[in-house]
Amino acid sequence: MPEFRVEGIATGGKAVQGIIEAENNRAAKQKAQQMASQRKFKLLRVLPRSTFLYKVQRGGEKPVLGEQKAFTKEEVQDALSKMGFRVLSVKKKALNIKLKPPTAEIVTFVRVSADLIRQKLPYNEILQLMVNDIENKTLRDGIREINNELKQGRDSEKVFIKQEAVLGRFTAHMLGLASKSGNMAEIYDSTAKFLERRAEFKKNLKSALIMPIVTLIALFGACIYYVGFIFPGMAEIFIRLKVPMEQFPMTNATLKFSYFLQANYIIILIVVLIPTLFGVRFFSTDRGRFVLDKYIWKIPILGSLLHKTAIEIFCRVFYALYSGAGENINVIKMASEACGNKYMEHQIKTIAIPMMVEKGAGITESFEASGVFTKTAISRLHSGAETGTVKHTALQLAEYYEKETTYKMRNAIDFIQLWISMIIMVVLTLLTLVSSETATFQPSTAPGGG
Repeated sequence: MPEFRVEGIATGGKAVQGIIEAENNRAAKQKAQQMASQRKFKLLRVLPRSTFLYKVQRGGEKPVLGEQKAFTKEEVQDALSKMGFRVLSVKKKALNIKLKPPTAEIVTFVRVSADLIRQKLPYNEILQLMVNDIENKTLRDGIREINNELKQGRDSEKVFIKQEAVLGRFTAHMLGLASKSGNMAEIYDSTAKFLERRAEFKKNLKSALIMPIVTLIALFGACIYYVGFIFPGMAEIFIRLKVPMEQFPMTNATLKFSYFLQANYIIILIVVLIPTLFGVRFFSTDRGRFVLDKYIWKIPILGSLLHKTAIEIFCRVFYALYSGAGENINVIKMASEACGNKYMEHQIKTIAIPMMVEKGAGITESFEASGVFTKTAISRLHSGAETGTVKHTALQLAEYYEKETTYKMRNAIDFIQLWISMIIMVVLTLLTLVSSETATFQPSTAPGGG
């Protein structure tokens, strides 16, 4: 989360200064004003921590270019001067856009770190090695900041959470917790597995739902354009020749449909586009995402697989963070947020967790009441709770659902692609038949014609 420096003056004229974190400038100013009101000082300004580009030189050496984060230009100049450099220029970076690193880069960082942790390599050395080897600039800068702040003795969890825009919310949180736990390498491994499965889940969802829908929409649009605007130009030749169109029933029906499209295309566009735009807008909201995630499980074939994948991801995060102590309410909350389904997250937060906290219900009883876990999952977790192996059971359940959904999802995608191919074949066949019907026409030659 971005850092901001708050500057103000207390009642006695003493300068007040502090660092706060906020999502943006507006939120930072609101937070600073609340702080000023509570602590009784006059707020002067709120400065964001920005990136400055500098050019320095030491003696007769070649000038060096670099960048440094600071709150003001003067801070950078003073720091460089104290290091013995002659400051040639310092300017604020105009565009400081940071694109989120690819998931593959983050997974590589987490997996390699886990391997090096097992080899008992000091963590600061691991981070330095990663800084030297990682090519993605955003991820490299984020790891460098983590390493620098950890060297300064700052709280590891807060240090990682500050980089959630780079690493992702759950990755940052889990890596922050890992540094405080006794199973650091295990949590890193689980985090990498979680990232891989979430990426695979999105890829499968795209292959199984999004791409077929886009393909059908493109096919439908191309057919409408052909029938409505290209086909009439060819078919109207027969009308000008006064050919009886009853001889060509498919051509005649298609031509009438073309005239209908041409006469009503504005109304048709309005009827199609307004609901589509409304739907896209609605499903991009929290409420829309909740409704979509609630009913997406009811889709034939795919719904069950998407449901089980969400449970698998929940179990992976639960396994990575579960410790058997009372703080596991937060673990369950985090796992519900990580599962990728807003409906499942809502049910766990509003039904399962309150039952555990307020009524003292057991974990399996609470999960069953939420209505988002399969009978298999409830049965396995119940057995784990009775034997005191809930954490290990969660991992077993995740591995079981991973194997099942991976195999069945692959078959489902092949099945959907087969049907899409068949639909395309049927549509092209119909267009070919309509276009070739008029090829049977043979103009008659008038008697006595030359």
